[in-house]
This record gives sequence, C-alpha cells and structure tokens, in this order.
Amino acid sequence: MMKNGLENYSLIEQLLFSRVGIKTQEEAVSFLKPSISDGFHDPFLMRDMEKAVVRIFEAITGGERIVIYSDYDCDGIPGAVILSDFLRKIGSKNFSVYIPDRHEEGYGFHSHVVESTEKNGTKLIITVDVGISSLEAVFLAQSKGIDVIVTDHHTLPEELPSAFAILHPQVGEYPFPHLSGAGVAWKLVSAFLSKYREYFGVPERWEEWLLDMAGFATLSDMVPLVGENRLIAKYGISVLRKNRRPGIAKLFKKIKMDPATLNEDDLTFMLTPRLNAAGRMDTPYLAYNLLVSENDKEAEELAEKLEGMNTTRKTSVAQIMKEVKKKMVERDVPSVLVIGEPDWRIGVLGLVASKIVEEYKIPVFTWGRNGDGLIKGSVRSFGGINVFNLMNLAKEEFNGFGGHSQAGGFSILEENIFTLEDRLVEKLVELENNSEREELASDSPISITLGEVDISFAKRINAFAPFGVGNPKPIFELVDAKIIETKSFGKTGDHLMFTLGDGKGKRIKMISFFAKDKILPETENPTILANVEISYFMGREEVRLRLVEIK
Repeated sequence: MMKNGLENYSLIEQLLFSRVGIKTQEEAVSFLKPSISDGFHDPFLMRDMEKAVVRIFEAITGGERIVIYSDYDCDGIPGAVILSDFLRKIGSKNFSVYIPDRHEEGYGFHSHVVESTEKNGTKLIITVDVGISSLEAVFLAQSKGIDVIVTDHHTLPEELPSAFAILHPQVGEYPFPHLSGAGVAWKLVSAFLSKYREYFGVPERWEEWLLDMAGFATLSDMVPLVGENRLIAKYGISVLRKNRRPGIAKLFKKIKMDPATLNEDDLTFMLTPRLNAAGRMDTPYLAYNLLVSENDKEAEELAEKLEGMNTTRKTSVAQIMKEVKKKMVERDVPSVLVIGEPDWRIGVLGLVASKIVEEYKIPVFTWGRNGDGLIKGSVRSFGGINVFNLMNLAKEEFNGFGGHSQAGGFSILEENIFTLEDRLVEKLVELENNSEREELASDSPISITLGEVDISFAKRINAFAPFGVGNPKPIFELVDAKIIETKSFGKTGDHLMFTLGDGKGKRIKMISFFAKDKILPETENPTILANVEISYFMGREEVRLRLVEIK
C-alpha cells in the first residue's frame, strides 16, 4: 500500500499512479487536475527564446517578410497554424507558410526553398518541427542575410545548425525535454505575448485557444503524455470541444463526431488520419487551409476533399497490408523487419509500419521508391527500442535519416536496402547490450471482476486520460467474464459486439472494431483483455469494454 496520501485512492488508482511515476498526494492532484496557471514552465528557460522573441518583434514592427516553414505531418502543420494564427492576431500580413511536398521534396528544411525565399525578399524564416539537422540550408540562409529561428524537437545531431536562434526542449536548461514540434511553437507564442501583449493589444490568455492545435499535435506525434505534454493534450481536447474553427467543425460533422464528447481516441484514430491524408495523397496545404479557414463554404469543400483522400488512403494501406501478410507467410519474423516494394506509396509507409508493428510486435522499417529513384522509408518502434539510436549505429547504410526514439524516416540507395535488415538485426544486439532500450510505462494487464466495472469505475479510470505514449490506456483482464452473445454491427458488419456475463447477473457490452474475421477461442472460459471506456448515446453515459485480446 502506498503512503504519502495515496492510500486514499483505490489500489488500481495507486497502481496507475506508480506507472507514471506519481509518488505523493500533491503529485497525484496535479496529475489528475493539471492547472494552466502553474503547470507550464517559463518559456524563457528555453535557450535562445529571448533572442527569438525580440527578433520576431523587430521583423513585425519593421515590416520584414517572414516565412513559416513547417513539416508536412500532424505536428508540423498544426504548429504552422499556431504561428500563422498568432501573426494574424497581432496584425502581421507580410508572411507566408511553406510546407514541403512529402513525395517530391521529402522531410527537412531544404536549400532550394532558401534560394526562392531570398528572391521575394524574405528576411526571417521560422521553422516548425524541422530544421535541427538541416545544417546546410540554415547556413545558406544565414549567409544570404536571412535569419533562421529553428523550432524543433527531433533528436539532436552531433552538430547544431548555425541558426540565429534554436528553440528546442533539449537545448539549454529547459526542464521538460519531450515537447512536440507544435508544443515548441506554442511556447514561442506564449513567450512573445508575455513580453509584448500590451503593445499589440492581445487579450490575456488568448494563446490558450491555440492549445487545440498544440494538443492535437501532441497526441498525433506520439510524444510522452506526461508533464507539460499532459497539460497541453488535456486542455487541447477541452479547446477542441469548444471548437471555433469552421474546418474542424465541418470535418466533425462529416465523420459524425460530437465535439462535446471528444477524446484522444477520436483525435488520433479519426481526425489525424484525415488531416495526414492531405500530404500522403496530395498536398499538405489542403490540411493547413482547412485548419485556418474562416469561410464555411471553403471549409466544407476542403473537408469533402480530405474525406475522399482518406478513403483512397485506406484502400492503399489495405492493399499494401495484403502484400505484407503474403510476404510474412513465406519467412520467419526477425527481431527487426525491413519490408517494402518499389511501387509502395511513400506517403502511407508510416501507417503501414504502424500496422505491422501492431501485428508482429517488432520494430519495422518500410520502404518504397520515389520519382527520382531514391529509396525512402518510415520507421516505427516497438517495446521501448530507440529506433533513432538504432539507425545511428547503422548510419553508414543510409543516405540520411531522422526522427526520434519511437518513429523516424530514412533514405537509402537501392543497393543497400536488401542487406539493411541483417545489418539492423546485428546492431539491435549491440543496442540492447548497451542498455539503450527506453523504459516505457507498463501496460501489463490488471485483473478485475466484471462486477467491479460500472460508470463510477470508468470515470475514475478516465481521470487518468488522455492516454498515449508514457501513459498507456489501462488493460484489464476480466477474470470471471464469459461470452454470452456475439453479433456483428456496422454498415457492412465489420465490427463485433459481445455481451459478457459473470454468472451472477452482471452483463456488460464489449466492442471490437474491424474484427469480423477474428478467430475466437472455442474454450468456455477465454482470457479476455479489454479497456474500460465511457460511451455516449442519446445523451446517456454508459460504461462499455473495448476488446484488446481474447485467447
């Protein structure tokens, strides 16, 4: 039994606290009810923040042209929205947003963009979620008299770029190292307004409206949901529930999502794929324009386009996964998997990698070939293996690579791709011997009875949300549950609904999406692992289970 006040919580709550490192009553209260007023660190603790804020002020008041250069994913694009909303709020009009094409340009801050921005008189470039490894492009910009403020969160290279200012949670004395790219952008806005709010007449706390984008990015980019990230994600969801963006409203309506009951699963499984579909299947500007649109008609058209692209994206991923399963039948499962084909669409490789990780429980490198013949790919981790460090150990194999501990991207010559798996398997042994595996919060199942599961229990568990990396959704083993009934639901019967009973009169529903082909065990007493959640139907709250595994 825990002490320090935690003994007042249930044993299950105490266990969940221990998983995220909570040891005192004060920490528990702060975790369950985080406060904006005292939960954020001073943004000026980030190295170069003062320099960056003053330089932006000089650029705005001096009428200089500013370019926001962001990554094309659901961290970079929301970060670009944060900065563009901010610049509009303070009356700046002399700025533009540049988002590279995923297929033609790929990840990174590119030198050719510096050349083009010089021609239109740009004097300041602010990167979002990119730039920390772009030594060449940053040096080129600075040599041409264009100041670069790098805001990024990706793994630090051995040599930092020669930027005017670098805002990165791991550079300097900033106390929280795990911010997302959009989180860093939000801290920049917070710092600027703390210094110049009165000058520009911006209302107190206005920047909190931008937490919708910072929170969305934090959940989408798989950064640990602890510390400031938990605060950003939790309040980001609250802002999205009060949504003021026409584009988000149209997207919510199209996918029949009620913003009042929005949670992290809705964002990561419903909203993120649709916004990411823009860059994967077409241009990332579609997602950016949807998020900043103030016109209902334009927002409706953009939401319609994104929905269509998402449908195409799902078809593409499903087709590739069929190929993956066929390949895997013909081979053993290695400790690190490298898999791909020249015609696999580069834009969906990250999604494919995530699905393979879910299926085979190993780190995965997926690859395809772009228009110029170069092999490009995506990486997803499993089990706390730091895939950035793994790539670094095999760096001579790659043309380039980047990312963070749990995900990344790479480029490689075709002649090296077919020996890459053997090399990575070899280097994984070296990585493990050097104890480089990250400690992630445990997601081991917790044993409970069906009788313990009610709405009060679900609300106590839900108080630990939002769940994600570093704060995994609790998995419960229902020790006395039996399956009473199973039926399919959904337009095409893709999903399963189970009725569970404990033999004492207690019954509860359990769902499993896209599970129509799931092979159920024939045993009378299967082991059932599930999440506990709250569903909302016709204005009523109901507790239900979501199947994780049945065996």
